[in-house]
Amino acid sequence: MQIDLHLGECRSLKAKRAIVKPIVEGAKRRFGVACAEVDANDSWQLASLGVAVVSNRAHHAEEVLDEVERFIWSTPGIQVLRSDRHWLEHER
Repeated sequence: MQIDLHLGECRSLKAKRAIVKPIVEGAKRRFGVACAEVDANDSWQLASLGVAVVSNRAHHAEEVLDEVERFIWSTPGIQVLRSDRHWLEHER
């Protein structure tokens, strides 16, 4: 999943990191996903996060991503601009 965020209150990269880091670390810790900032690294007010989950059931992966998305939406001071999901399936 890729989530693009607008961080309207940020006036520096340091302020951006203060918002993005707890989101990334919280998603990793609470939901067991891989999460990182994947784009817009030099922009003060934009962040693009990538979130990955691996599961043997698609339904479980969807539930985890739903929870991560709710967690991110609940973060004060951010606006979610876009959320896209991409699926990779193992062929047997």
